[in-house]
Amino acid sequence: MSTARCEVCFRHCTLAEGQRGFCGGRICRDGKVLPLNYGRITSLAIDPIEKKPLNRFFPGSMILSVGSFGCDMRCPFCQNDSISWSKEALTLSESAEKITPEDLARTAEYYKKDGNIGVAFTYNEPLIGWEFVRDTARLVHRKSMKNVMVTNGMAELSVLKELIPYIDGMNIDLKSFNEKTYRDILGGDMEMVKNFIAEAVKNCHVELTFLAVTDLNDTEEEMRETAGWISTLTDNEGNTIGRNIPLHISRFFPRFNMNDRPATDVRRVYRLADIAREYLDYVYTGNC
Repeated sequence: MSTARCEVCFRHCTLAEGQRGFCGGRICRDGKVLPLNYGRITSLAIDPIEKKPLNRFFPGSMILSVGSFGCDMRCPFCQNDSISWSKEALTLSESAEKITPEDLARTAEYYKKDGNIGVAFTYNEPLIGWEFVRDTARLVHRKSMKNVMVTNGMAELSVLKELIPYIDGMNIDLKSFNEKTYRDILGGDMEMVKNFIAEAVKNCHVELTFLAVTDLNDTEEEMRETAGWISTLTDNEGNTIGRNIPLHISRFFPRFNMNDRPATDVRRVYRLADIAREYLDYVYTGNC
């Protein structure tokens, strides 16, 4: 039986015919790894752009937000577990509504009358179905509208290269600045995320989100490391632009598989924001 290797995230799953990858959204068919979730929509809504959150990208506008199923991380505090990596998510390949890139682009254009500026790929992890993002975003651009991704940033730069001509803005989760936390608790790869962020900021508008989780990543030391690293990021000419990258520090609430700790103390969130402002010009707090 032939196998194929997925080239999206650090896992590089080797899949037998008919087998899904770790993310649940990609599958081996005819010796190729393909997006099982291509055009399979689980969520569709018009949201304020600030909800992404993007505070410095067309503020005050609305955007058509679309999600599918599957994720390549395993955050125990996931807010969208029913479409990301729960048992429910694994059944969505059959029940999710099917939509074409053409139909989604036309829907985005229709809602221009309500202040819609484009499409946001969000809710689950859009990078595991990057082909649908690319194909749709290309058509959205042809209609002179914008494309946004809300992502964990855990993908190879080859995937980013495919998408970047069509993506105007991103919010990328930087979930920790500790490799062990990323690997052992979140099921991710911090270096891959850092590399993705460093390249993305050179090519489109990027804002970052840091969820401050009680007794996991909410120390002053970790925030100094996080904000300090962000402040060093550069553009394509090597100019330092990091101070101008917005950072959203959000308050954690117990949910899903992480009910063993209290919500982040509001005073802690504000203190972390004060520390981040020593390095960055645009720091926002959320869920407070």
